Amino acid sequence: MEHYDWNEGWLFSPQFAPALVRPECALELEPVRIPHTVKVLPYNYCNENEYQRLCGYRREFFAPREWEGRTVLLVTDAGMPSVSDPGYRLVTACVAEHLAVTCLPGPSAVTTALAVSGLPSDRFCFEGFPPRKSGERRRWLGRLVAEERTCVFFEAPHRLAETLAEAVDVLGGDRPAAVCRELTKTYEEVRRGTLAELASWAAEGVRGEITVVLAGAVAVSQDPADLVPQVEERAASGMRLKDAVAEVAELSGARKKDLYDAVLESRR
Repeated sequence: MEHYDWNEGWLFSPQFAPALVRPECALELEPVRIPHTVKVLPYNYCNENEYQRLCGYRREFFAPREWEGRTVLLVTDAGMPSVSDPGYRLVTACVAEHLAVTCLPGPSAVTTALAVSGLPSDRFCFEGFPPRKSGERRRWLGRLVAEERTCVFFEAPHRLAETLAEAVDVLGGDRPAAVCRELTKTYEEVRRGTLAELASWAAEGVRGEITVVLAGAVAVSQDPADLVPQVEERAASGMRLKDAVAEVAELSGARKKDLYDAVLESRR
């Protein structure tokens, strides 16, 4: 559920105000102004240890005698709770206890960015946040080399330049993309261009909440024989042949068996 500003009187969802008047309890993902008649509990289960702690006492916390007939809201001041967000853990716990869960939709950066990107929106995938470490992030980008759907993902502003630079290396600088900053806010900005152009722009520094939209790959039938040098290069550096084939196949979208056969054929 999105934020309702009681001072300004604006409202994103028509269901929000009456719902916020009724509950006995609200769980905050971020600080939100909520009427003093509602009991507010902080909720920020961002890591696995905290989630396990929730699982440990969830049966007591969600005991039917405690919550039967009551309404509890999960509230955030922006965006859509539970989408790439710790709120989904609470939903999972509620479902496990057979509690009814519904949603009063707020703005979603995923679909908003997709809508303004100018890129195909008939088929898309959402990848959350990229890995923080460079090696893992490059492997993550590698899985998008052959992805034909438009891809949407989030990134922290201080990592955006590095991520886009690595995307140029892995995906190619000509891949169309859009970087959306501060969506639905006062300083909203949408930058469209190739990955190379966006990487150059981001190198100067970017602030705010970032959503990246990446065009899907153009389907190209590639001859496995053309990929053999890439496999041999990895094998020469000490990688097992099986692992080298798997990595190149993942990056290129080729079938591992076809690529492995092509390598063996080239060695005869």
